[in-house]
Amino acid sequence: MFNEKLTPEQHLSKVVVDIMSKDRYVHLSGILLLGSRKICDVTPTACTNGRDEFYGRSFVSDMSTAKFRFLVLHENYHKLYKHLHTWKHLCEKDPQVANMAMDYNINGKICDENKDGWAVMPEGGLYDERFRNPNGSWQSTSEIFNTLYQDKQDQGQGQGQGDSGGFDTHDWDGAQSLDQEEVDKLHKEIDESLRQGALLAGKQGLNVSRDIGELLQPQVNWRETLRDFIQTTCVGSDYSTYAKPNRRYLGYDMILPSGVNEQMGELVVAIDTSGSINVQALTSFMTEVKEVCDMVHPDSVRILYWDTAVCQDEFYEGEDINKIVSSTKPKGGGGTCVKCVPDYLKKNNITPQATIVLTDGDLYGGWGKWDNPVLWCVINNSSATPDVGQVVHIKSTEM
Repeated sequence: MFNEKLTPEQHLSKVVVDIMSKDRYVHLSGILLLGSRKICDVTPTACTNGRDEFYGRSFVSDMSTAKFRFLVLHENYHKLYKHLHTWKHLCEKDPQVANMAMDYNINGKICDENKDGWAVMPEGGLYDERFRNPNGSWQSTSEIFNTLYQDKQDQGQGQGQGDSGGFDTHDWDGAQSLDQEEVDKLHKEIDESLRQGALLAGKQGLNVSRDIGELLQPQVNWRETLRDFIQTTCVGSDYSTYAKPNRRYLGYDMILPSGVNEQMGELVVAIDTSGSINVQALTSFMTEVKEVCDMVHPDSVRILYWDTAVCQDEFYEGEDINKIVSSTKPKGGGGTCVKCVPDYLKKNNITPQATIVLTDGDLYGGWGKWDNPVLWCVINNSSATPDVGQVVHIKSTEM
């Protein structure tokens, strides 16, 4: 039980030192040093804005050291995984489900790390074995969110407000109060702290978890990969001719030659609108697609929005390609079954030269059968491994 000789502030300091001294958490040492950490009278339980931590005085005043350790680990895992910024779009869709999904993901990992009882989950913590993968790892926050959200829809429940269950709250407003410069600086500090912690663990002959190892993997520049893919699959022509004027410039009263290449076809961009792709990420992605199109000049671009079916088909050619970012209107929001896209292309006799798919990779029924080159741009799901085409993994915080 709580040592009455220690104030909540002293107890918190002791717990932080305990964690930093524990071999299994040496990689967290730098994370624990980021931001501020306070005992508050107004905080009901505990929370973080992704940088700073707040612990309710009445909530922790009689908490055992083992439970207090779990609580501090929980808040710092929110910081480590950048939850309050990475999953903002999930909060906008359903704050209750977003909060629950993050907690299920974190608590499962901490429980696995502390089977010896060194840290014990406080009462009310969210834990469910159905979110454990066959290989023993835990599903991503987005996967858990999709399951919980679908459960609510099946039960006819509307969007929930605030937290639901769990032993802490989540300071979404506080996280969004940080300006972009502060967020960028914080994320760089988190990445650097994690790298230093992993380096220290290596020097001490200690291992870091698979999840931490994935966070440490160097990130491929998704913009360069996207450009390389489009330039390779939608390259220009072997020669030019005025017999077929370039349609992209007719609207400007300019008659320029178009390329002669029988293999030239349209570019299809298929966007997952199941709710996992936020507006900022979509805008950044479409802006990049448009800029690359300016370089390679495809004859046409088709935007397909899909969830369990293709919900919107937008066709752009000529000068209209320049209006993609401002004109596109996302539609959808159901489940996630990408097989509907190649089925739609086949049914409507659409034969693109290449397809780019933007998705979170949490798909039902596999990756589909494609008759053209495919580039998968997978957001926040490094474990997604398509069995067809190329893949580039993207962090939403880098868009």
